[in-house]
Amino acid sequence: MENINVSCMAALRAAVPDIEIAAAEPMSRHTTFAIGGPADLFVTPKTPEQLSEALKVIRGCGLPLLLLGNGSNMLVADAGYRGAVICMTELDDVRAEDDGTLVAQAGALLGRVARRAQRAGLTGAEFSGGIPGSVGGAVFMNAGAYDGQMAGIVEKTEYLDGEGNLHTLTGEEHCFGYRNSAFRAHSDWTVVRTTMRLQPGDPAVILDKMNDFAQRRRDKQPLNFPSAGSTFKRPEGYFAGRLIEDAGLKGVSVGAAQVSEKHAGFLINRGGATCDEMLRLIELVQQRVRERFGVELECEVRIVR
Repeated sequence: MENINVSCMAALRAAVPDIEIAAAEPMSRHTTFAIGGPADLFVTPKTPEQLSEALKVIRGCGLPLLLLGNGSNMLVADAGYRGAVICMTELDDVRAEDDGTLVAQAGALLGRVARRAQRAGLTGAEFSGGIPGSVGGAVFMNAGAYDGQMAGIVEKTEYLDGEGNLHTLTGEEHCFGYRNSAFRAHSDWTVVRTTMRLQPGDPAVILDKMNDFAQRRRDKQPLNFPSAGSTFKRPEGYFAGRLIEDAGLKGVSVGAAQVSEKHAGFLINRGGATCDEMLRLIELVQQRVRERFGVELECEVRIVR
C-alpha cells in the first residue's frame, strides 16, 4: 500500500501541480470529535477543476477514497484511514444571485451560508446557521435543525460522477428523506455546488431569528466539548436525548468519551478520547435504551474505519 500511495502522490502532482497534498495527516485535526488517526494521503483541491482531476487520479490508482467537509458527522478509527482523503474546505465560495437564490460550493460552512443569506435579505436558511457542517455534507445527509432542513431550500445540486463527469440534480431528484438523500445511495457521486431557493426578508428580522437559534444552542448543547452533534437519529415517536436520560445514562463515561451532562443526545470527547472509547459508549447507550424501552437507537454519526 505504501508504494501505491507514493505512486498516487506522484500522479497527483503531475496532473495537478498546485494541489495541496499531505502524507500521514492526523484526522483528529479535521473532525469535530477531535478523534482519528492518520490518513495515508490528504488532498485539498482549491477549484472544482482540481477536484475533478484529483478524483480521476485517485480512482485510477485504486485507492479507497473519503470525501471530507468540516468533519462534523464523522468518527474516524484510531488507526486512521488507509487511502486518500479529499478535503473540500477550500471550495467555499458563496454568492447571492439576483433571482433570490444562493449558490454555495460544497466546502462552504453552513454558518457562512446563513450569514451571507442574511446580509442579502434572504430568509429560509436561518436553521442552518448553527449546524457545524459544510454544504456538501448537509446535502448528503439532508441536515436540519429547528424544524428546517436542506430539503426545504435546495433547488439543484451539481455533482461529479465516478468518471468525473458533471451532472445536475433538481428538485425531487434529490430523493430527500430524514437524514437521507440520493447521494447516500451513490458513493461515487461528489457534490460540487448547490443552489438554494430562498425568500425575500428583512435582514434585521432574519438576524434576530439566527441569534435566537444560536442562544438556544448555547443554552442546551455542550458546545464547549468536541462532539459530532446529535449522535443518534430521532426514533419515530421519541426523542433520543430523552430516552438516553431516562435510561440513567446522563454523564456516563467510557474513558474520556462521555454522555453529555448538559444534553444526553450528545456524546462528547472530554479530552483525549479514542475512537474505541466512543464506539464502546455508543454501544452501551444503544444496549441500555434497547433493554429499558425496547427502542433501537440508530447512530447518526458516520463511522470511518
